[in-house]
Amino acid sequence: MFNLYNARASHFVPLTAVMTMTVFRLFGYSGGGIYLMGFFSSAIDGLKTVITAIGAGIGVWGVINLLEGYGNDNAGSKSQGIKQLMAGGGIIILAQTVIPLLSSLFGGGGGEGGGEG
Repeated sequence: MFNLYNARASHFVPLTAVMTMTVFRLFGYSGGGIYLMGFFSSAIDGLKTVITAIGAGIGVWGVINLLEGYGNDNAGSKSQGIKQLMAGGGIIILAQTVIPLLSSLFGGGGGEGGGEG
């Protein structure tokens, strides 16, 4: 019976080989290298969507504070609302322009940022 406490290094070689082959199959090993572009592309699209949603939420919160400030004639609330609105817009712009550049950083091409050739 296999006992982890009395195991030798030679016992872990087959286990390591099986784990390595599983990872290669999982990420699409095709002889020339492991291609993770599909994984990074979908992860970057998800990240872009989440950050855009956060920016939109902050912007909507800013509009609510801005309208509340106008309704109550409160200069502090108006100031906070316009700051939140601008911050939300900035986060949305950041998500739409900078996040797609990560695909060229991780994938070596693709994305809007260019790549080689």
